[in-house]
Amino acid sequence: MDNPIITIIFMAIVGAVIGGFTNFIAIKMLFHPYNAIHIGSWKLPFTPGLIPKRRGELAKQLGETVTKYLLTPEVFRKKLLSDDIRTTVLQFTQAKVEEVIFTDDKTILDWVKVVGLNNLPTTIESKVDLIIESQLLNAKNTLSTKTIEQIIPEQLHQTVERKIPELATYILEKGEEYFQSTKGEATIRNMMDDFLSSKGTIGGMISMFFGDSNAIVVKLQKELINMLKAPGTKTLLVNLFNQEWDKLKQQPVSNYLEEIEFEPIIEKIQTYAKKELAVENRLDQSINFYWPTGNEYVKMELLPKLLDKGFDFAEKKLVDVVNRLNLQEVVREQVDSFPLKKLEELVVSVTNRELKMITVLGAVLGGVIGIVQGFIVLLLN
Repeated sequence: MDNPIITIIFMAIVGAVIGGFTNFIAIKMLFHPYNAIHIGSWKLPFTPGLIPKRRGELAKQLGETVTKYLLTPEVFRKKLLSDDIRTTVLQFTQAKVEEVIFTDDKTILDWVKVVGLNNLPTTIESKVDLIIESQLLNAKNTLSTKTIEQIIPEQLHQTVERKIPELATYILEKGEEYFQSTKGEATIRNMMDDFLSSKGTIGGMISMFFGDSNAIVVKLQKELINMLKAPGTKTLLVNLFNQEWDKLKQQPVSNYLEEIEFEPIIEKIQTYAKKELAVENRLDQSINFYWPTGNEYVKMELLPKLLDKGFDFAEKKLVDVVNRLNLQEVVREQVDSFPLKKLEELVVSVTNRELKMITVLGAVLGGVIGIVQGFIVLLLN
């Protein structure tokens, strides 16, 4: 080329093409090829591309960077355990408690159905029946092995022994009062008449011997009253009661339980218990019905305390939780398994303008170098 201007322009164009194409190839070689290319046993140099080749190191380094500088426990603490988050959570839970739990629109029966307990009243009544039956039968079996003395409390022993003399005194006083009454006198007369009539002739002779029956009745009445007032009568009665009480205490309880039919008793107690419990009716009420102040208490006292404890516990365990999450390994695995094509599309979509500018810059620099080379060639010629 004899024309120097054409030479310079030609070299500028060649330099620009080479510079732009070189940068374009360099950018492409960041990702391409995705896998190594082999010709026989020989691996083509610069394959795979830079990022696919260094993918494992990049993933590891990125994981370390993320855990050391980006997702640190302090970052989680500021973002998740801040006062604003705490306030937001408290307000949200307070609103939900009032809106969902402490409402008259839902009864306790509705709540238990939500968790799958559709037959809770029947289940409770069945459990009550079983408890009553088992407890009564256990009590029966236990009592059958004991005597009356063993099942009676010591205090009752002392009370009975203390009341026996009082009982004897009461019986004697009532007996004396009865025999002094008109009814008692009639009873004595009837008893005497029955006795004499049962003796036949001898009875008639005794009646004739004593004369008027009224005199005999008066004498018997007086003797009976004197006998009831005698100190020995009370002592005899007290001793008799004590002996009978001692005999009763030694009796096995089984002697008396054998005559008792427990099945009707169990059924009546079960029926009474279910009637008094009225489980379904009691469950067919809202939480507000049983706990009118619950809404205010839960919102203003319980929830703030629970949230404070929860946040304090989370703050103490935050470092341990972050370490257990092993974010470094998670990031490494995710980056290492991320499709290269998607990664390339992501990088190119973000840096497309800059990559084009790099290609253009390579062409410009190549063109400038071509012009400089053209001038040098002209000067040398």
